[in-house]
Amino acid sequence: MASGWTERLAEIYGEEAVEVQRARYEEALDAFHDAYGPGPVVICRCPGRVNLIGEHTDYNQGFCLPAPLDRDILLLIRPRADHEVSLANIEAERFPPQRFTLSEAIPPAAPGDWGNYTRGAGQKLWQLFGPLRGFDGLVVGRPPHGVPRGAGVSSSTALTVASAIALVYVNSLDVPADRLAHICSEAEWYVGTRGGILDQFATILGRQGHALFLDCRPEVDEEGYQRFHTELVPLLDGYSLILADSRVHHTHTTGGYNVRVAECRLGAACLASHFPDVRTLRDVQHLPWTELAPHLPEETTLDELTAMGIDVAEWLGDLQISRDTRLKLRARCRHVHSENQRVLDSVAAWRRGDADAVGRLLNASHESLRDDYEVSCSEIEVLRDLLLSVDGVLGARIVGGGWGGCVVALVEAGCEDILFDRVTPGYEKATGHPPDLFACKTSAGAGVAIETEC
Repeated sequence: MASGWTERLAEIYGEEAVEVQRARYEEALDAFHDAYGPGPVVICRCPGRVNLIGEHTDYNQGFCLPAPLDRDILLLIRPRADHEVSLANIEAERFPPQRFTLSEAIPPAAPGDWGNYTRGAGQKLWQLFGPLRGFDGLVVGRPPHGVPRGAGVSSSTALTVASAIALVYVNSLDVPADRLAHICSEAEWYVGTRGGILDQFATILGRQGHALFLDCRPEVDEEGYQRFHTELVPLLDGYSLILADSRVHHTHTTGGYNVRVAECRLGAACLASHFPDVRTLRDVQHLPWTELAPHLPEETTLDELTAMGIDVAEWLGDLQISRDTRLKLRARCRHVHSENQRVLDSVAAWRRGDADAVGRLLNASHESLRDDYEVSCSEIEVLRDLLLSVDGVLGARIVGGGWGGCVVALVEAGCEDILFDRVTPGYEKATGHPPDLFACKTSAGAGVAIETEC
């Protein structure tokens, strides 16, 4: 491995991780050589992300505060002269090889197929930039350095973004980072998830040692592109972020996540009947909750909303939900409204070094996600209670889409070992399986890591 790799790996992961990552990259290169033979190789990467606060706000044009993790997906590629993409995975027994042709309408594989995230990136970029050359690729994302899957830290986004970066590189496309993030967000529509832009911006624009404040309300520039305001927020010295994976894993596309998106859109529809120019919940963020609550039904259905004069189809767009789904609009909108304010308060607390305030805001966020947004589960509650029982833990909350996944905790540096020793056996006793606990370190945002030979 070239000597320049030491500096590059330190830039991405920090100096303390260079040797571990060097061995990982060398193993990946050997696997690529076995799959595709000798020659040039480009290593693209995309980190997972932990959202410190601001959950389920991004698709409502709200605020959030994510940070890129040092758990990432590597995508090793070699450009092809045709439109074909050949994908292998270092975990071949779990993820069989993929091959498809890039086009403006790529036929999907079966729902849940791992190759669909690369298909989605390829289809979206073709639609925007025309015919694309493909690549031979190898995905490396296994534990302990890969992004935990289904744990609420954006493993699916990491594969989408890494695939997009590979195609941008192979085709020499000129795509600004913020526009690429927005493109990748829309690329995930291919697999049926209608989320916001948080994951993509965090993984592409994030920086080591920082969180990224993201305002998800776009402004359109003179060229017609949507631009989003971001700010880097330094993380505090003397504290650690612990990510605790419950090992209860969700699938966004099975409906619950999209129902929450629908409830927020329909809540905005109800408010639009009383406040001018409302299209999203962000449009009423400046108003006190007490003015908004009376106009939001506690529980309703699509038929009842239609009877109120709301054009349900227009507000839902291409979201599909059952007509008999009970929709809890007031509680969902209360979470979004209060969570946006918690993000602003949290940014101020990080900047002034007030860790206690950050912890309180994490706790308040979790309570809102549990009670108003109803995206927690029994295992998450057990895990969080165990974390909060340890001295030095200032606050903890569920992260990600919900219904399982991870809890993030802010802890005083030095109490990590005690926390691991107490939480692991307690959670295993309560649930029958151990959690996966690790201290979060940040990393550089997504991009081309290394150009080399194998």
